[in-house]
Amino acid sequence: MRVIISGAGQVGYGIAERLSIEGNEVTVIDNNPELVQRIRDTLDARGIHGHGSHPDILAQAGARDADMLIAVTQVDEVNMTACQVGHSIFNIPTRIARIRAQSYLQSEWSNLFARDHLPIDVIISPEVEVGDIILQRIAYPGASDIITFEDERVVVLAIDVKEDCAVIDTPLNQLTDLFPNLNATVMGVRRDGKLLALHSRDQILPGDEAYVAVSRDQVHRTLALFGRDEPSPSRIVIGGAGNIGRYVASKLEASGQGVSIRLIEASREHAQAAAETMSNSIVVYGDALAEDIMREVDVRDAHMFLGLTNDDETNILSSVLASELGCPSTIALVNQTQYPRFARRLGVDAFINPRAVTVSKILRHVRRGRIRGVYTLHNGAAEIIEAEALETSPLVGRPLRDFEFGAGVRVGAIIRGREVLLPSGDVRVEAGDFVIVFAVASAVRQVEQMFRVSIDFF
Repeated sequence: MRVIISGAGQVGYGIAERLSIEGNEVTVIDNNPELVQRIRDTLDARGIHGHGSHPDILAQAGARDADMLIAVTQVDEVNMTACQVGHSIFNIPTRIARIRAQSYLQSEWSNLFARDHLPIDVIISPEVEVGDIILQRIAYPGASDIITFEDERVVVLAIDVKEDCAVIDTPLNQLTDLFPNLNATVMGVRRDGKLLALHSRDQILPGDEAYVAVSRDQVHRTLALFGRDEPSPSRIVIGGAGNIGRYVASKLEASGQGVSIRLIEASREHAQAAAETMSNSIVVYGDALAEDIMREVDVRDAHMFLGLTNDDETNILSSVLASELGCPSTIALVNQTQYPRFARRLGVDAFINPRAVTVSKILRHVRRGRIRGVYTLHNGAAEIIEAEALETSPLVGRPLRDFEFGAGVRVGAIIRGREVLLPSGDVRVEAGDFVIVFAVASAVRQVEQMFRVSIDFF
């Protein structure tokens, strides 16, 4: 596939990195020559200096033969214009735009992005996507990550396995006998820094991070089984009142659950905007790295601290400070993939990578076939995929025990209409089923063949 990416910032770079690794022909445009040079030096991708909304630059990038345009600059209007030019002049089949301003995304203006107006096929709002993930983490604080797909019938939980976990050292095929009504499947683990797909005779061990597919109505029971069912926080301090911080705070206010929210913002302008936007939250102008400010917002009495500024280091260090002052749970927004490896040792409980969230959403539009959702784990070391089984799929009609999945693949759940099925050996996948699959990076192509899809060039 030939893909043009307008914008070489953190989001654009992350998308280019992933798509180039998968063998796509990628060209990245940016008006910052240093970012363009970084693309050329570090990725198997072309880098072009210029504005991605200018027709001559798009032509230079190969727009006449492009299959997809992904516009992810910092400016919404530039992204929208790039999609308009890509459609009107070059007839690029698929156009994806990053749009941050929430006013553009209100339902009453949705016709703006129709083909006859601003022809954008997919709108990405990383702030909304990340904000929604944070809200899920708040709802289920015992999980280190939560992955949902469009129908939300199945949730994939990442759970840190402790010594007190009730199911350690137990073969997975015995869990159904021990807990017959539990609709959950352990698909894989991160163990000693490596992601592994588990199979029926394998066991989970203390220190693992387990990936468990579970029906939505049994999330709390599953977390309790792992010893991680924790109450949702009712007092939250947020470091950062930018787009993500305000989005999370406003959604919590609108939930009507009576959550007490305090925001810390180092920018006077953003603090003022947040104060005018929020109904019940308290906004404090100051630095989340200042101990006196943290004490002023009573972080020691908070149930959770969220580091949501635009700076990774600030998010990590403010989370460490909150933990040292007595806050029992911390989540930091971190773009740099190497930071969580050491920041967790400093006492930060969980991390959210906005770049990974955005790349995961875009991948489902790059993949051909009936893949409805893709979520990348640990910078592409593995993926969780939701795909529709077609009549032509070799998986259809055969008992799962008769199908050779290989060492790096594990089916987590099968969604059939309103029913969620455990993937036991006797179950037969039917055409039209949606299947949740865990696959390590080396087995992703095998999964695509399983559903008769491909990421080869058009």
